[in-house]
Amino acid sequence: MSSPVPELEARATACADRVREADEILLASHIDADGLTSAAIASSALERAGVPFETVFCKQLGADELAAIAATDYDTVLFTDFGSGQLDIITEHESAGDFDPVIADHHQPADADTEFHLNPLLFGLDGSSELSGAGASYVLARALEPDGGDNRDLAALAVVGAVGDMQISDGELVGANTGIVEEGLDAGVVETGTDLALYGKQTRPLPKLLEYATDVYIPGISNDQNGALRFLNGVGIDLKENGDWRRWVDLTADERQTVASALVKRAMRKGVSATKIDGLVGTTYTLAAEPEGTELRDVSEFSTLLNATARYDRADVGLAVCLGNRDAALERARTLLKNHRRNLSEAISWVQSEGVTKEENVQWFHAEDRIRETIVGIVAGMAVGANGIDRNVPIIAFADEDDENVKVSSRGTPHLTRKGLDLSVVMKTASQAVGGDGGGHNVAAGATVPKGTEKEFIERADELVGEQLG
Repeated sequence: MSSPVPELEARATACADRVREADEILLASHIDADGLTSAAIASSALERAGVPFETVFCKQLGADELAAIAATDYDTVLFTDFGSGQLDIITEHESAGDFDPVIADHHQPADADTEFHLNPLLFGLDGSSELSGAGASYVLARALEPDGGDNRDLAALAVVGAVGDMQISDGELVGANTGIVEEGLDAGVVETGTDLALYGKQTRPLPKLLEYATDVYIPGISNDQNGALRFLNGVGIDLKENGDWRRWVDLTADERQTVASALVKRAMRKGVSATKIDGLVGTTYTLAAEPEGTELRDVSEFSTLLNATARYDRADVGLAVCLGNRDAALERARTLLKNHRRNLSEAISWVQSEGVTKEENVQWFHAEDRIRETIVGIVAGMAVGANGIDRNVPIIAFADEDDENVKVSSRGTPHLTRKGLDLSVVMKTASQAVGGDGGGHNVAAGATVPKGTEKEFIERADELVGEQLG
């Protein structure tokens, strides 16, 4: 077997051998789209390898969660999409004989290590942009293949995880992710193309597709319902068919080209920069086995569907969809998605109306209990670039986690990380300074801090970002 990521092949093989030795395994994973796809990939690989397992999900992996895992009867625990940042606690349990850890993760490791630790950062690869948790799990799954087996079909889920973890860079997946995409293409489960880089091409009515497309803001179209309609009417294509709004997927190739060209011309006329206009087009990733016009066909929409499950305490639903349940689980996921979209819309409106507080180097808002702590990071990322929210400054968001703790989420941009921003360091250092803990990636990270320490946390975070960006 040739590994999709050669740099990780030896470590993946060692981890796979350790997994095969286990009588049974506890599979523990994170609850976002990357975590759900990681768990689905790992569970499929374990089942095919004949290794008994049970799956649990955690919204965060702290001392309490690890103590609960240690209290189970499992001697081997496979952590996916987290574990690296908690190595200091995990290795204490390992030394105590509570369990043997195997980790497939891509987050910044803590200052400890264990033998069976599969993480791109240990091998010179960027875990923020080159390989996701699902990607690490996929590399392990390929190493776990039984004789004559082929786990390359799981590349589809790995691509969903990477895109869901915001690893698109300059319009496409890069680095080690490209090896996984290639395997997905070879296996016939992934298709790529060049198209408008807009979210919702499979399911959104055309006017909504353009109205909600704000990553590249086009005056008179973005966030403008009537403007989007006027633009489309002026292009000269039929917007409805049998009384129903057409979607991007319903257009012919010529119609798509007509709309795309008109959109670029409008952006140029409105003074949108050439760099941003380039961002209107990118590489598309679709899942060949899924029906056109559904949330599962486009990897971005698939990842949003998954976020709508586990972030609302229904990880079982998201996992079932990943594993192929297209009946009850998919219908439940779609219901959760409607609720998720409503919550995001209301949260974004609240942030825009309340505004953010600007410090010297960061901007922030505190939602308290108005925004669910499991989605406040998504809201922060979506808010960047909206009215009054500076795209060139990192944003930090707070939301109540419980009576004693506050969830902190932070988001930057690739432009800022290229200048030296590392929010993983900022979140970890600032949170530990106030009695909490955190970590993540350079472009997106989180933490948990005690209530009442937010002001001190912001002061420290602002200072750290200032040092990083000079």
